[in-house]
Amino acid sequence: MRKPGLLLLVLSAAVHAQDAPLSALPYTPSLDVSAMDRSANPCEDFYQYACGGWMKNNPIPSDQSIWSVYGKLANDNQRYLWGILENLAKGGAERNAAQQKTGDYFAACMDENAAEQRGSFPLTDYFKLINGMRSKKDLPRVMARLHTDIASSMLFDFQSNQDFADSTQVIAFANASELGLPDRDYYLKHDKKSRDMLAKYRAHIARTFELLGDSPAAADRAADSIVRFERVLAQASLSKVDKRDPYKLFHKKKLAELQALTPGFAWKEYLDGAGVPDTRVFNVSEPLFYSALNASLKRLRLAEIKTYLRWNVARAMSPYLSSDFVNENFGFYQKTLRGVPELQPRWKRCVKLVDAQLGEALGQEFVSRAFSPELKEQTQHLTRQIEAAMKEDIASLNWMSDATKKKAQEKLAAVANKIGYPDKWRDYSSYNVSRTDFAGNVTRGVAFETKRQLAKIGKPLDRSEWAMTPPTVNAYYNPQMNDINFPAGVLQPPLYDAKMDPAPNYGNTGGTIGHELTHGFDDEGRQFDAQGNLKDWWSKKDGKAFMDRAQCIVDQYAQYTIIDDIKINSKLTLGEDVADLGGLVLAWMAWKSEIASVPQQARDDLSPEQRFFVGYAQWACENDRPENARVNALTNPHSPGKYRVNGLMVNMPEFTKAFSCKPGQAMVKEPAKMCRVW
Repeated sequence: MRKPGLLLLVLSAAVHAQDAPLSALPYTPSLDVSAMDRSANPCEDFYQYACGGWMKNNPIPSDQSIWSVYGKLANDNQRYLWGILENLAKGGAERNAAQQKTGDYFAACMDENAAEQRGSFPLTDYFKLINGMRSKKDLPRVMARLHTDIASSMLFDFQSNQDFADSTQVIAFANASELGLPDRDYYLKHDKKSRDMLAKYRAHIARTFELLGDSPAAADRAADSIVRFERVLAQASLSKVDKRDPYKLFHKKKLAELQALTPGFAWKEYLDGAGVPDTRVFNVSEPLFYSALNASLKRLRLAEIKTYLRWNVARAMSPYLSSDFVNENFGFYQKTLRGVPELQPRWKRCVKLVDAQLGEALGQEFVSRAFSPELKEQTQHLTRQIEAAMKEDIASLNWMSDATKKKAQEKLAAVANKIGYPDKWRDYSSYNVSRTDFAGNVTRGVAFETKRQLAKIGKPLDRSEWAMTPPTVNAYYNPQMNDINFPAGVLQPPLYDAKMDPAPNYGNTGGTIGHELTHGFDDEGRQFDAQGNLKDWWSKKDGKAFMDRAQCIVDQYAQYTIIDDIKINSKLTLGEDVADLGGLVLAWMAWKSEIASVPQQARDDLSPEQRFFVGYAQWACENDRPENARVNALTNPHSPGKYRVNGLMVNMPEFTKAFSCKPGQAMVKEPAKMCRVW
């Protein structure tokens, strides 16, 4: 789920010449023949066949790390929201309260001159708070304020979430902190690229301290101290693969037990400061991290702790300060780390910030214009068809016992379908937005969301909440909620196309619905029951049969190269790879059921079956920068687009038949070696 905390967004006054607000969303068909490369043999490289034209005609924009069909639609949605926000920012008595907040927030964000004049002034109160610490005993009080206003994951991460053992209740979660680099391996690996990136990160820290007024020598000492401390935290943190196992994250403890892990940190004072003084039960997701944190706090001098906190405040807030901070933050986190040559235009980052902090207020504007009741009903029908296919698929499995099938069917029947937007919109009335205080709006927005999340502790779960905003071009399954969530933003052409024949829609959006549904039964999701409790409902024999089938996918994807000599970490991507294959199987079954009594015609020199597979593949068309690909190899649980297409086709005999592929061709596997879980 999304955590409260400042987004590391970069702001720029530059507006690209080709950028302009949109008054209507542009149309691109869900099967775009111009995106294909008909010179490629689909049986040798189906991804090139389906996406070759798109990759050729869509170079990565200079302000992007990766460019994809999803990214292009997200950009179109942002330009559309830009137009809406520009009008709302003009003011006027006709605006309602939500419109006034979103418009005023956008106006304050777009005022770059004001940000330049304020420089680093928005950090003043927080630095006074940090510098005012007289001893380490002051740390809990200071952390409560910094977690509330700046980021919930500084030094450690504190938030609310569902109890793994009782999904109807919300409890406190004490997690490991985020690090300044995207993954712990940057601190722990000793290859040249990792060492070089760590050195560049250290230099970035030092330059930031110089911007804050430290001498070069003091800035160097500060950077050394921070890197040393973060390396210790990295060593004590679980890997991303380990974090995919919920049992490794489930350690329910009473307050006294948490206090015993960190005797040098007074939790009662922290809880009082965070506004949750009565909290007595916690899930401590990584106890070893807290033991290492306690040892570090005991060892570190007070001045070193202050330096670490100053760095984290500056890192989180840099994108909302004057251009010297903005440029330094961008220079490392986007240009160096991900290879992005150019800052994104300021309007784009301001739109993203409104969406991040007032997303359901902005979402109302998007939904009222771009998501009709008819579109909602069409996508709900498609969802019901995919679920019917999964019910049939579970019943037909030859490797699962009847007892486990019954539990699987119960879980499937309990899945909640959230399509388009929430049934009840979020109330932002307690969030104070000023038209003249951009950085203050950001910190007050973080505080609003942090307090809203922490207020859930000790209360029954609200199952109606969404973790994505309506304009978002994405979707998700939540295993603890047992729900699938499809925002209105992802149900637009070229992903869902109401003008198109069923084949590409079932391949594209149907495949995505099937993907999210399959997450409830992948290697992670299958460990939660119908109510979202962490509970083993599988027989030992069936559990082993699942893992044996999943291992086929692990072995297949481990052979694929991302870049250089870097292979896919298929244990990290397993859940997404299982969901991709399962989603495509379910979409095929649902499509065949939908058209059973309706003859389908060839179009664009493609048979209906070929249109289904091309429609599926074209959502994954993308171009990536090598730097970004290297980061994703460490951090992204999704395989690259090429393998999210070709990796499935070799396991689909229906594809082989549709394109008349022959044994020996690259897209053809021997039937006995095909992978299939669901």
